Amino acid sequence: MTYDRIAIVGGGLIGASWAALFLAHGAHVAVQDPDPEAEARVARTLAAAWPDLQALGLAEGPVPMERLLVTTDLAEACREAEFVQECGPDRIAVKREIVAALEAHLGAAVPIASSTSSLLASDIQEGAAHPGRVFVAHPFNPPHLIPLVELVAGRATDPEVIEAARAFYGGLGRDVIVVRKEVIGHIANRLSAALYREAVHLVAEGIASVADVDRAVASGPGLRWALMGPHLTYHLGGGDGGFRHYIRHLGPTQAARWAELGSPELTEPVIAQLIAGVDAELDEYAGTDLVRARDAGLIAILQARARQGL
Repeated sequence: MTYDRIAIVGGGLIGASWAALFLAHGAHVAVQDPDPEAEARVARTLAAAWPDLQALGLAEGPVPMERLLVTTDLAEACREAEFVQECGPDRIAVKREIVAALEAHLGAAVPIASSTSSLLASDIQEGAAHPGRVFVAHPFNPPHLIPLVELVAGRATDPEVIEAARAFYGGLGRDVIVVRKEVIGHIANRLSAALYREAVHLVAEGIASVADVDRAVASGPGLRWALMGPHLTYHLGGGDGGFRHYIRHLGPTQAARWAELGSPELTEPVIAQLIAGVDAELDEYAGTDLVRARDAGLIAILQARARQGL
């Protein structure tokens, strides 16, 4: 399944990154954003993203600006759209307004994929004239580099729409997961939130600094998680007995740690402590373009994973 003409609603960080990926795969892309400065912002994102895609072998030559339209007019963006990637603000009332506006300009069969990081597809499609074509396709930032796409159907979503979306994003080289049951935050963001809750707890309780928490993740489990997830990681930690040995013999130590995990509150003192810690950590990277450093690192990791067949 491929779509030649794609409309993106919202030209911010996520929308512009999606645009880069779609353009790299030969699509004509129309980005709609009410901000008159959106065209310049999208152009800057594309200029930064295109070398990344070239490094991964996904793009050749200059950015194909002749296949890109950036407009404030939703009707113009939707005029020939075969697929819509919605990237508006993550507020349910706004999402429903966007879906209603899109339906005024789209054929009934054009899929509407929301990039929402937390909202439920069932809530977004409520009140839609054609709710069967509305679903969640959540990327991880930046979507032109990180391959994960989480597909989530709402109560009214047509199963054929999800299957077509799986084929579409898979054809873009994405690692597609179909979430079996709707839940706030889907899969990856819930996992991230669980880790971050404990990260905040460790700082709030004076157990570690912000910088040391970040180092502990990036220089420890984060390196393993870039190659395989927690279950396979613990399988290897079980030695010759694999995961069966690990979960039966070391599982109780996991349960003991679960019992000790914190549930911090984001009070003003805790927020101030976190902000001060991040500011101090940023001082260590003075003069470094962290976005470019991150993206270069992601490219290197993706290339290493490919070489290892992971």
